[in-house]
Amino acid sequence: MAGEESERSKLPFEPSKKRPKPAKAISQPVIKTAETPEKPQQQRRYSKQEMAIPEVVSQRMIRRVAGFCGIPTVLGISSLVVSYLLVTFAHIELPPIAVLLVNMGLFGLGVVGITYGVLSASWDEERPGTILGADEFSTNWGRMTEVWRDSQKKNV
Repeated sequence: MAGEESERSKLPFEPSKKRPKPAKAISQPVIKTAETPEKPQQQRRYSKQEMAIPEVVSQRMIRRVAGFCGIPTVLGISSLVVSYLLVTFAHIELPPIAVLLVNMGLFGLGVVGITYGVLSASWDEERPGTILGADEFSTNWGRMTEVWRDSQKKNV
């Protein structure tokens, strides 16, 4: 049932089958028996256009990253300018650690904004999503963690 559910939640640009891993070198020859004939593997190759993120989704991600990353980054740069102006012209003594922590916090929010901007965008071409993207974030985070878990199971 979990496999059926993940098939329903696939994106139009997401391939339905996993790519095969490259074959490892076998040190001993494989003995084939008559009971188990080897079937040729029919694997569909996906073109770059089929694997690429659609332009609509890509532009949506870029707009969200610009907002969620750009605003804190601009505020981080502005905090340096404002603190300089306060110290120079208003003669207000600001503790350097306070300026550093505010600046690091704002730049840190900018870095987190990159991830949130990509994951909060709707990955469905027909659905633009909400303004803050909380529902899309939870959906996309679930997809991402599911792929991580599947890859961990296959590597073990």
